[in-house]
Amino acid sequence: MDTNMTRRRFVGLIGLGSLGVGSLGVASGCSSSAANNTPAAAANAATAAPATAAAATMSGMDHGAAAPAANQASAPTPAQMDAMDLDKIQQFLANTKSPITKGKGGVPLAYERDGDTKVFTITASKIQWETMAGQFQEAYAYNAMLPGPEIRVTEGDQVRVVLRNGLPESTTIHFHGLQGVVNAMDGVGNLTQPPVKPGQTFTYEFVAKNPGTHMYHSHINATKQVGSGMLGAFIIEPKDKSTYPKFDKEYTMVLNDTLLGFTINGKGFPATEALTAKQGERLLIRFMNEGNMSHPMHLHGMPMQVYARDGYPLPQPYLCDTLDVAPGNRYEVLVDATEVGAWAFHCHILTHAEGDEGMFGLVTALVVTA
Repeated sequence: MDTNMTRRRFVGLIGLGSLGVGSLGVASGCSSSAANNTPAAAANAATAAPATAAAATMSGMDHGAAAPAANQASAPTPAQMDAMDLDKIQQFLANTKSPITKGKGGVPLAYERDGDTKVFTITASKIQWETMAGQFQEAYAYNAMLPGPEIRVTEGDQVRVVLRNGLPESTTIHFHGLQGVVNAMDGVGNLTQPPVKPGQTFTYEFVAKNPGTHMYHSHINATKQVGSGMLGAFIIEPKDKSTYPKFDKEYTMVLNDTLLGFTINGKGFPATEALTAKQGERLLIRFMNEGNMSHPMHLHGMPMQVYARDGYPLPQPYLCDTLDVAPGNRYEVLVDATEVGAWAFHCHILTHAEGDEGMFGLVTALVVTA
């Protein structure tokens, strides 16, 4: 992509003109109670503040009421809004060529062999994680990355996951969505196993039975530990790959909204990664919601074909442009990259994505080139 692309050209490509003042006011009014009545609300206050201020101002405009004096005094001017928005878009465009933040999550985890068993080692520890350029936050992480490393196996594999606890508190790992895991391996502290205390190691063993998109995460003090980054993708590929639709490229989008703010794969816009494709390619996109809020993910320009939910193929796949991904849910969708351009891809609860300082949080783009 051309990093000298003007804001007008970029906005034209991704279709942000469709998000008018009226729609912002209504959307933020509808979502305000959901955003404010969750455990994440206080933690997200700094991230959501620009959107909240914009929503309040625009809501007042929609109803013919004057904005509160405090908002009038603190709100940026239209020129400042445009400048901040342009700066973020330019940072995002730069990020498509070279990362603007340190650290990348979801890197595939290599395994060792012990006979027929695939052995994966996971270390939990406290780290500093850069969610946006220059913004480091304390995180709990697996193998010093957020999301944790991707574990990928094949249907029928014998799997061993060794957890080493380097945290200052107890933890466990729950393998979310997997069938056939015996109760003692389910990872719920004090219910199915003793807590893994600081400095201790625990070994999980099971057979990967059900192919699809799954997750792994802590199941002790989960509000803090999962909210701070202890989560990752667990993918089981079908043994017979001919049973799965064909695709050219694959992306995973882990959504979160808790202690580190609104993030996709551990980063907030403009530090999020773009999805890229050549015109005519087909993408497989795996959505996972590890947060506390639903996120209706909206793709501009092209539909998504929803193929599977929670790892289970749907009896009748369907087309949509907005897919509501609830907490704990996973979806597999296919996108045919038919239209050239940079197409916005964002949560359509707009207080999670755009405010008077421009786009933020749960926003990326699908960039299709000829």
